[in-house]
Formats: sequence, C-alpha cells, structure tokens
Amino acid sequence: MIVPTQWVLMLSAVLFAIGVVGVLVRRNVIVIFMAIELMLNAVNLSFIALARARGAVDGQVVVFFVMTVAAAEAAVGLAIIIASFRNRSTVNVDELALLRG
Repeated sequence: MIVPTQWVLMLSAVLFAIGVVGVLVRRNVIVIFMAIELMLNAVNLSFIALARARGAVDGQVVVFFVMTVAAAEAAVGLAIIIASFRNRSTVNVDELALLRG
C-alpha cells in the first residue's frame, strides 16, 4: 500500500506544529530541546516525502546533512543544558539568565 504524499506532508505539518507549540509553551529546557528535535524530524519527513514524489534523491541527501547537524546540535545542546544545571540547579528557562548580558 502506497501512502499518498499529501498524507505524509500533513503528518509532517502536524508534527512541526506540535514542536512549535512545545517550544512556545514549555518552560523546561529539556522539553524545549525535544520539541526542536521533533521539528527537525518533521522537516526531514517532508524532505523524504517530496523526494519520493519527485523520484529524486536530493531530499534524501539533504536529510542526511540535517541529521548530521541535529546530532551535533544534540551533543552541544545537552552539554549546555548539563553545564547550566550544574551552575544553577534548575532547567527552568525563566530562571536561567546565563546568556543575558
């Protein structure tokens, strides 16, 4: 059974919207971080769906690079979260003012 491209793009849009809501509503840095990862995966899904619809591999190559950047972002992001937790003993965004001047 072949899933229509429109369905996959709608799923991608819903996942991206959930990620945006997670970034805007939540105050926990780890939850915000996971919401950003969800948004990246939603974009990857749309790239793959459009590449399959076109019959090209361009989208798959872009997804490979996005996944590479996401892995690096995960490593650096988690290191920053752990460092800020060690300094302030909280992961609440409102209480973290380390990056302000």
